[in-house]
Amino acid sequence: MSGSSMRNLLCFLLPALLLLGCDKQSSPVDSRAVVERNESKAPPPADEKKLAQAKRTYVGAEACASCHASEFESWQNSHHDMAMKLPTPETVVGDFDNTEFDYFGTVSRFSRQGDKYVVRTDGPDGKLQDFPVAYTFGIEPLQQYLIELPGGKLQALSVAWDSRSREAGGQRWFHLYPDEEIKPGDPLHWTGLNQNWNFMCADCHSTNFQKNYDTATRTFASEWSEINVGCEACHGPASRHVEWANAAADQRAGYGDNLGLEISYRDRLTGVWQMDGETGIAQLVKNTASADIQKEIQGCAQCHSRRSTAFPGAHPQSKFLDHFNPALLRDGLYHADGQINDEVYVYGSFLQSKMHGAGVTCSNCHNPHTTKVRAEGNALCAQCHLPQKFDTADHHLHQAGSDGAQCVSCHMPEKTYMQVDARRDHSFRVPRPDLSMSIGSPNACTGCHSDRPASWAAEVLESKFGKPDPHYGEALFAGRTGAPDAEGRLLNLVMDEAQPEIVRATAVSMLPHFLSQTSAQVLQVIAQGDDALLHLGLAQALENVPERIRPAVAIPLLYEDEKVITALAANAMAGAPLEQYPEEVRRQFNRGLANYQRSEIFNGDRPESLANLAGLFFQQGQPAKSEKYFRDAIALEPGYSPAYINLADLYRATGREQESERVLRDALATVMDKTPVEHSLGLSLVRQKKMQEALGFLRAAAHSDTAPPHYVYVYAIGLNSQGKADEAIRELERALARFPGDRQIISGLASLNHEQGNMAAAEKYQQLLQ
Repeated sequence: MSGSSMRNLLCFLLPALLLLGCDKQSSPVDSRAVVERNESKAPPPADEKKLAQAKRTYVGAEACASCHASEFESWQNSHHDMAMKLPTPETVVGDFDNTEFDYFGTVSRFSRQGDKYVVRTDGPDGKLQDFPVAYTFGIEPLQQYLIELPGGKLQALSVAWDSRSREAGGQRWFHLYPDEEIKPGDPLHWTGLNQNWNFMCADCHSTNFQKNYDTATRTFASEWSEINVGCEACHGPASRHVEWANAAADQRAGYGDNLGLEISYRDRLTGVWQMDGETGIAQLVKNTASADIQKEIQGCAQCHSRRSTAFPGAHPQSKFLDHFNPALLRDGLYHADGQINDEVYVYGSFLQSKMHGAGVTCSNCHNPHTTKVRAEGNALCAQCHLPQKFDTADHHLHQAGSDGAQCVSCHMPEKTYMQVDARRDHSFRVPRPDLSMSIGSPNACTGCHSDRPASWAAEVLESKFGKPDPHYGEALFAGRTGAPDAEGRLLNLVMDEAQPEIVRATAVSMLPHFLSQTSAQVLQVIAQGDDALLHLGLAQALENVPERIRPAVAIPLLYEDEKVITALAANAMAGAPLEQYPEEVRRQFNRGLANYQRSEIFNGDRPESLANLAGLFFQQGQPAKSEKYFRDAIALEPGYSPAYINLADLYRATGREQESERVLRDALATVMDKTPVEHSLGLSLVRQKKMQEALGFLRAAAHSDTAPPHYVYVYAIGLNSQGKADEAIRELERALARFPGDRQIISGLASLNHEQGNMAAAEKYQQLLQ
């Protein structure tokens, strides 16, 4: 927070705010002016930090080589160095000797034409064309190739080269999506939106990347200092450091403690690790109380995390949440116990680990210049874990030298992405087969012993190590499934400061789905606290907080230092009547809203951002401008269903129900995931009293594999309204088996059974809600 006076002001305001309601149609004070100013793309006012950065320029990795020869040599040919390269015989590892690859009947050919590497494959129109390779992309275990398309787009080809050894199954062309035919027009096709390098990849594969997207022309003029990940990607622009190196000894003091660089990682060297003979685990002893030995983690996280770029211009010393909006432990990305599921790139996993809590940082295990681990096999872990205690059959329960005896096999299970890229979970967790039985998360034991059930593994571990402790995954699972005790479990997790901050932040993001007076007060306390990740969890979930109490938890977030948090908070309050609040609150709101719109304009190459801008304009009473941005989102990506659904909702809200229906019918012919469109179209037809046709669409949505439980509930209520109560109950019973613990489904079953006189069944379901 920004001072004791503001804390006092908020403490005065917030209890009263819980009693206030919000008018959805009211416009916030001065917010329209803020929006108009931002649309003009006026640059933000410079501050001292930006002026200081302006004095430093990028000089390139070659400028570092003369003084840092060892580091430079280590970096060459590393994954960072090879992140992107111009195609040459030294950088291209794929077979371009007129080789072919057949993908669902489309035969791609890889060849040389003079100095050019050329791919003949299906282009945006589906026809075979010759495309010169613009850049190589990555090196091992696969190498992709970037193709330049009109408008400054660089696109990642989906046919990639498996650069592993032939013995490991490599030295072949393969497709990233082998099990389904990805055609032109699909966002996953190599010419599509989700294979665009400028948005999806460039931030982390190049140094000092500037996207430079023009929303008016839908073109990129992207720039970079170095096409790969060079020294300055981690150390910052080095011109002042070069000046320091060339300066006379008596002039060097003027360059500061960092020797002219923006950041120094030397603090890590002030920490000393001492082995605890009793536990067999090293403990950190800090030599300097003020040293930030984990400083580098925030720099590494800029690329090694699942996040979106909210604000450009991040430098290595930048605050992470000033530029990036990281994913928490969301369903689909992580299993309920926090293990990796989708590609999440280490950071979210590592924050869960006891190693992070103990002070371990990335470079304790990884050499940042070679990008390799500092030791092979169990020797890496032996830096901090006594082999006499842990590298024994008594501990790992496997024969010495076997795969099971490797620390990473049990504590860092791997999952393969992009068909060939095996990546290890960095949460360094103890195997928990008992959780596999209770919440369905995977475990390392049966990951190897696939012929044995989780119950067998759980019994073996319990007999050896005792009954396992409660795990935060159980609370997160309760929140995901809507279990009756979800609120209490989540509250306990949020308030347990012994748990990892990212876990608590995830619980915070879930609480608005189970809001009561108690949990609302806890969210209020969190909003006024000092935990940035908890603030992020709350900011990401504010739209699920009822509007009448949303200001109570959003206003404190407007005063935070992190731009991502203030921007999300301001957007969530964009429809609130702010004229009743003090001028200082309105000023902070306008600052946050300006940042929010600046962020969405920056990401105007994505339909999500255009749809977000459309929603903001609608909240501010500008339906024409809102409609334009929804239409722009559809034009940019015709398969993006939320734009159609929200545009249809805009028409509904403005009394144009037939136009709403037309938009949704257009969407059915275009979008990939038809389920939410079918549900919305069914509701539109219900409002037009076309019940039979409506039920057909609601049924299709409810029976889809991707349907959330709410779709089934709505369909069942529709059936009941047409006198088909027994069919409605059967639908809900099937849904309960599919979504056990869902409170809306259980409530529907209790209500419908009660209406039908099935009192025993109604009572049974009512008890589940207690």
